[in-house]
Amino acid sequence: MPQIICNIIEVCIFSLENNEPRYLMLRRSLSENVYPDLWQIVTGSIEKGETALQGALRELKEETGYVPQKFWIVPHVNTFFSVRHDTLNHTVIFAAQVPPKTDPVLSDEHYQFGWYPIDRAKELCVWPGQVQALDIVHEFILGGRNTAQFSEIAL
Repeated sequence: MPQIICNIIEVCIFSLENNEPRYLMLRRSLSENVYPDLWQIVTGSIEKGETALQGALRELKEETGYVPQKFWIVPHVNTFFSVRHDTLNHTVIFAAQVPPKTDPVLSDEHYQFGWYPIDRAKELCVWPGQVQALDIVHEFILGGRNTAQFSEIAL
């Protein structure tokens, strides 16, 4: 019987340039064993003893060097099944606003980045859950709805 686990986080990073959001997409290194050369948002594992929030802030810093100006829990959970591990995985999603016109400091896990408008960022995504996450951040965090005020995390 498959196990249900929740040990992965994702972070949608954006900056505002002239009030227009740009989303950070990262391209995985060619030497990565899992999904080399794949474009993605920040994705990582929650370490033993960490909360999802702690893991998200750590992964954000490790993969990009950023400390967020603002941070939100996104009202969406990605789900995927791993045949190899026989697990149903739930992925907690966060959103981070970082200063405009700054470049991330990439870890060895990624070799390229780009700041894109929402449509282009979604085109680069392979996984439907990441497309949905970007849509939800765009509509419910940045779209002027009350969701932003209710889901912002004070750091």
